Amino acid sequence: MTGEQRSQWVQILRLDKVHFPTPDSAKFTPNPPSNPAMARLSIEKPAYFINRELSWLNFNRRVLEEAEDESNPLLERLKFLSITASNLDEFFEVRVASVLQRIEDGYTTAGPDGLTPEQELDLINKETHDFMESQYASWNERLRPALAENGIRMLELNELDTNASDFLEDYCERDVDPLLTPITIDPAHPFPRVVNKALCLAFLLRRRRRSSAVYMGVITVPRALPRVLRVPSAEGTHDYVFLADLVASHAAKMYRGYEIVSAAAFRVTRNSNLYLQEEESRNLLESVRTELHNRRKGDAVRLEIESEAAPEIIERLRGNFGLEQWQVFRTQGPVNLSRVSSIYEQTQRPDLKYRAFVPRELHLTGKSRDIFEEIRKHDILLHHPFDSFNAVVGFIESAAKDPQVVSIRQTLYRTSEDSPIVQALIEAGATKEVTVVVELKARMDEASNIRWARSLEDAGVQVFHGLVGLKTHCKLLLLVRRDPDGVTRRYAHLGTGNYNSVTARFYTDLSLFTANEEITEAVQEVFNFLTAYADHAHYDPLLVAPVDCAERTLALITRETEHARAKRPARIIAKMNALLDKNIIQALYRASQAGVDIDLIVRGMCALRPGVRGVSDRIRVRSVVGRLLEHSRVYSFANGGEEELYLGSADWMPRNLYERVEVVFPLREPLLRQRVRQEILEAYLADNAKARVLQASGDYVRAGMLVSGRRRTAPMRFNAQEFLIGLAEGSELLTAIPALSPRTPRTRFQQRAEHA
Repeated sequence: MTGEQRSQWVQILRLDKVHFPTPDSAKFTPNPPSNPAMARLSIEKPAYFINRELSWLNFNRRVLEEAEDESNPLLERLKFLSITASNLDEFFEVRVASVLQRIEDGYTTAGPDGLTPEQELDLINKETHDFMESQYASWNERLRPALAENGIRMLELNELDTNASDFLEDYCERDVDPLLTPITIDPAHPFPRVVNKALCLAFLLRRRRRSSAVYMGVITVPRALPRVLRVPSAEGTHDYVFLADLVASHAAKMYRGYEIVSAAAFRVTRNSNLYLQEEESRNLLESVRTELHNRRKGDAVRLEIESEAAPEIIERLRGNFGLEQWQVFRTQGPVNLSRVSSIYEQTQRPDLKYRAFVPRELHLTGKSRDIFEEIRKHDILLHHPFDSFNAVVGFIESAAKDPQVVSIRQTLYRTSEDSPIVQALIEAGATKEVTVVVELKARMDEASNIRWARSLEDAGVQVFHGLVGLKTHCKLLLLVRRDPDGVTRRYAHLGTGNYNSVTARFYTDLSLFTANEEITEAVQEVFNFLTAYADHAHYDPLLVAPVDCAERTLALITRETEHARAKRPARIIAKMNALLDKNIIQALYRASQAGVDIDLIVRGMCALRPGVRGVSDRIRVRSVVGRLLEHSRVYSFANGGEEELYLGSADWMPRNLYERVEVVFPLREPLLRQRVRQEILEAYLADNAKARVLQASGDYVRAGMLVSGRRRTAPMRFNAQEFLIGLAEGSELLTAIPALSPRTPRTRFQQRAEHA
C-alpha cells in the first residue's frame, strides 16, 4: 500500500465515522405495501432501520432478563445484573461520549434511521434512566431478598453484631484509613481530579466554631480496596457490607472540627475514547500510553449518586463536572452495581451457580505422532469452550519448543493477564524468527497490550502495531516448519475469537487448524500486509477487510439473490455479534424480496428490521443470551445446492468492514461444514430457552412465546448452550436437537399486523 493509498484510506475512514454512527428510530408499525415491486424501490426508508444505540440498550435488557430469570441459579442471576452495570458503564464511556462529541462538533446529519444526534440523545436519556430503574428494582425487590433467604446477606452497619463491628473497626484502622485523603474544598484546596469510575464520597461540612459557612468535602476511595467486604458471622451466613458505608461511617474521624451535615457516595463516568493522531505520531505505543493517561481524566458524561443525596451536593457536583440534569442518575442502592459480582466471587455456594463442565480435549488419531502430522492429514475444527482451548495453547507452546519450527507469526488483540501464549512467544524469540502484531488500541485492553508489547520486544521478538488508521482485529497464527519428509510447510490457525485462555472458557468461538496451501499462503500475505503495507491484488480464498471483505460479502448475498430468482436453492444463515452495515442490510432486504430465506443469529446490536412485508418478511433474527457469551461468527450460503460456509473475526458492522483488518475464511472440508451446520447453527436456530426473536416493532420476544397459526405451541424446552455442553461431555446426541420447521412460526405481533 503506497503512502497515497494510506492517505486515501484514512480519509475514507474519517468520512465513514461521520456517516455511520446512526441516530434513532421510534417504534415501528408495519404498513405493508400493496405492490411488492414498489417495496424493492423503498429500502432506503429510515423506518426500515433500527437505531444502533437503542438496539444496544435492548441487548442489555436481554442480559437483565437473565438476572430476572428464576430458572438461572441465584448467584448467576446476580452476576448477570453486574454485567448489565459494567455494560452500561462502557456504553456511556464510548457510545454516549461519541454522540455528545458529534453534537459538540456541530454534526446534524441523520443516520440510516433518520434521526439526528440530538434526537438520538433524547431517546438515550429516556431509555437509560428507565433501564437504571429496572436494574435497581431487580436488586432491591428480587435479588437481594432472594440472597438473604439463601443465607447471603448485604447488611447495613447498624445490623452488625459486636464481633463483625469489631472486625470492621480493626480493618478500617489497619487497611482503609491510611489510604484515604480527606479534602475540604476552598480557595486553597480546589476540587480534586476524580478519575473515571472511581468510588467517591461527598460531604456537606460546617465548622463547629463558625457554623454559618457550609463547605464541601470529598474523599476518593483507592481502587486497591475491595468495594464489598465480607464480615464474620456467628450464624453461618455469608454476610457482606459495602465499602462506601464503612468510609462514610469513619468520615467524622477524618473531618475533626466539622459537623457532617450530609453525605453521599458518587461516581463519575468519563469519555474513554482514544483520540490519536496516528499519522503524526512517531511512536504509536507512546501515543497510546499517553492517551490512556488522558482517558482517565476525560470529560464527564454521567454522574451516579445515591438517591438520598442532598440537592446541594448534587448541584455542586453537577456544576463542577459540567453536566446537564439528565446526566445525573440517582441510584436506589449502591452507586456501582457492577461491584456486586464480588459477592459471586467470594461466596462458595456451588448449589447457587452453574454446574461446572469439563471441555472436550483434542485427541490425535491413531497413527499421528504429533499435532503437525494430524493437521497434514486433515483440517481440525474446534468449538470453544466446548472443545478445550488447551489445544490452541499447546499448539503454540509445542511450536516454541520444536526445533523444526523456524518462524512464528501471530496477531494479538486481547489476551489474558498471565498469558501462556505470550510466554511461549517470548521463549520462542530466543531461537526462532518470531513476529507479533500487537493491537495497542484494543478498547479497555490497551494498557495490558502495551506491557506485553514491551515484554516481547525485550525478548527479541519483532513487534509491530498494525496499520495506521486501522485496528488489527483478525485472529491469525502462522508457523513455518521443516517436516520429517524434508518439505518446509506452513501451518495456520485461524479463529473467530481472541488468543485469550481465560475468556475462552466462557466465550463461544471457533478455531481452524490447517496446512492447506491456498489458505496458508493467503495468511502469509495478510501478515505481509500488516508488517509492510505490501500490496496484493486479492487474498483468495480469504475475505480481508478493509480490502475486499465488504465487497465480497455483498457479492455472496447477491449470488443467493440470483439463485432464488432462478428457482435454485437459496438460503443464508449468519451468526454474528452485531449487524449494522447499511449496504449489507439493504442487500439482505433485496435477497428477501427475491425469495431467499434468511436466518440471522445476532447476539447484540441489529439495525435490520425483520418481518416487514414486501421488504424483509423472509428474514428472521434471533439473539441468544445465556451462560456463555456468544462470540463466534459463521456465514452459510446455500449457493444453489453447493453450500459455502465461512468463519471469521468480522461482524457485519462498518467498523469491522472498513476500519479494521479482519479475516473471514472458508471451511473447505465437507465434514467440517456439516458439523457447523448441523451441530452449531441448527442448535441455535432451535433454541427456545435462551433465544429472543426480533419483531418488526424493534422489540424482542422469547422464542418460547412464538405461536404457530392461531394456536400457542408448547415445544420441549431446548437450550442450545446446555445441549452443546452435554454433547462435549458425551451425555447428549445430535438427535436431541428439535426438528426445525421450514419457516419459523409467526409471532402474535405479526399475526395482528397481517389481519389489521
